Amino acid sequence: MAFTFAAFCYILALILSAVLIFFAIFHIIAFDELKTDYKNPIDQCNSLNPLVLPEYFIHIFFTVFFLFAQRWGTMAFNLPLAAYHIRRYINRPVMSGPGLYDPTSIMNSDELNRAMKEGWVKLAFYLVSFFFYLYSMIYELVSN
Repeated sequence: MAFTFAAFCYILALILSAVLIFFAIFHIIAFDELKTDYKNPIDQCNSLNPLVLPEYFIHIFFTVFFLFAQRWGTMAFNLPLAAYHIRRYINRPVMSGPGLYDPTSIMNSDELNRAMKEGWVKLAFYLVSFFFYLYSMIYELVSN
């Protein structure tokens, strides 16, 4: 067994992707509560907006780590979502604080459906990447 920097990157990505899975599940539950009028949009956006930047930074953080570890396939796998995160944050609505969700427009059915669909797609991506990182970590540890 050889513990390399690449193995460390996969272990770190595995742990952080578990965190991102919980973030995605929280987003899906929050948008479902908005859809069923269980929660106030202002309170919901106040709880969702602080999680946006940590999610984006965590994902970009281990994508950069894969660049340093020269794991080009894994980096290419993560790059589209990282680019989407950057583009989404640059084109966010005008707000006073950090975040993406505006309480006045989140109840629009198109916006709510798009946010819900985005949450499900991110959850699927993070689940697939979790098992990919698990396999890659085991492969890196056993291969040398």
